[in-house]
Amino acid sequence: MSAHFIERPRYTCSLGGATFAVNALPGGIPILHAPAGCAGSFAWAQNGGSALQVGGNCGSLSIPSSNLQESEVVFGGEARLRQQVKNTLAVVEGGLYVVLTSCVTEIVGDDILSVVRDFKASGVPIVGAKTGGFKGNAYHGYDIVLQALFRDFLEPRKPKVHGKVNVWGIAPYLDPFWRGNLLGVRRLLQSLGLEVNSFFTLEDSLEAIRNAGEAELNIVVSDVYGVEAAGYFEEHHGTPFLSTSLPIGPSASSAFLEAVAERLGTGRPVLDAALREGNSTYYRTLEALTDCYQDMDLQRYAVVVGDGNYAVALTRFLAEDLGWLPELTVCTDQLDEDEKARLATSLDQVRNVAPNLVFETDGSEVIGHLNRRWPRSHGQRYHDAFSPAFVLGSSFERELAQSLGAPHLSISFPVANRAILDRGYTGYRNGLTLVEDLLSSIVNGR
Repeated sequence: MSAHFIERPRYTCSLGGATFAVNALPGGIPILHAPAGCAGSFAWAQNGGSALQVGGNCGSLSIPSSNLQESEVVFGGEARLRQQVKNTLAVVEGGLYVVLTSCVTEIVGDDILSVVRDFKASGVPIVGAKTGGFKGNAYHGYDIVLQALFRDFLEPRKPKVHGKVNVWGIAPYLDPFWRGNLLGVRRLLQSLGLEVNSFFTLEDSLEAIRNAGEAELNIVVSDVYGVEAAGYFEEHHGTPFLSTSLPIGPSASSAFLEAVAERLGTGRPVLDAALREGNSTYYRTLEALTDCYQDMDLQRYAVVVGDGNYAVALTRFLAEDLGWLPELTVCTDQLDEDEKARLATSLDQVRNVAPNLVFETDGSEVIGHLNRRWPRSHGQRYHDAFSPAFVLGSSFERELAQSLGAPHLSISFPVANRAILDRGYTGYRNGLTLVEDLLSSIVNGR
């Protein structure tokens, strides 16, 4: 893995991820305490990576920002921040205002939390989060915003309500399918009769978020994203958490429901009914394509390139549900050793596949990893070719697919060649959507 640089980065800095998360909150208004260029760079990152999802309420270039100049760097920018918060309150209607810091303000040392406390004391719904870009990548910024909500917005130590759960682990905009994926997870949990708070969908509210401490279980649909926030929540609000891989398709969805039911003590009849309905829907619908799948020989070898959520989840779906042969899985995130171990353990549990997981931030090295896994022939007419093949990844992997003569589907950030609103792949029904997209990519142009 490239240790000293990131070629073609697949995320922004932590401030970018924090901004995306606040934008996705119901009534959320980010206020950036940052130079003018920060919001602009995030807007173009969204435009080029989040499948055209840019703009919206206080998104893109309309994000409130203190737009720091040289004088604030020299003399401090707290006065400028107070002015910006007042101006934002006067012209932007919102339910929750979140002040976010940049590299500059963290280095200067502005005490944004004291500014936030003053406004909060006057009744303004406002919180602050220290999200300087050097703290980590965008996924870390997402985690920081969650922790800020848990610290300063939630009602403390609420009595637990049986059957109420919180769910997170899908970072808005960093997962271009975040709306549909969160809704897919909600539907799975609701099939067990649970009351679900997922923070970022149109079905969520600030009131539900404020009372999130009532949940008897927090469910993190990720092996890496939001796990730190879940630990913070458990420490301060007394709610345990369950971390699972992203549930894409029938196998993962069934395992997800069983794991949640076990943790909550859900009765077997309720669980069996949910499993029966979900699997029946999936397989009876898929039946219409089975003849063409066999007659047209649509099985494929596959290369999966994705972030910490998609790398394992897509590999599992291909191997266990679609009958494809994933030969190489590449995770493009910068992760610590514990996070890598969690992903490797999740992949080891996948049936019908000999796991070959590589951690690589340099996308240009993927072809080298594949050649070591599956050496190419040099001039031999008859050889064991890596064909027919398919590449799942980001838009960056189109070149890899072209070099292999393989179809390609962009799923993991950045996605620049698709327009996505609320499409998702989680759950049973959305697993069928993924089947449609994969097979359509193969037969397109026939």
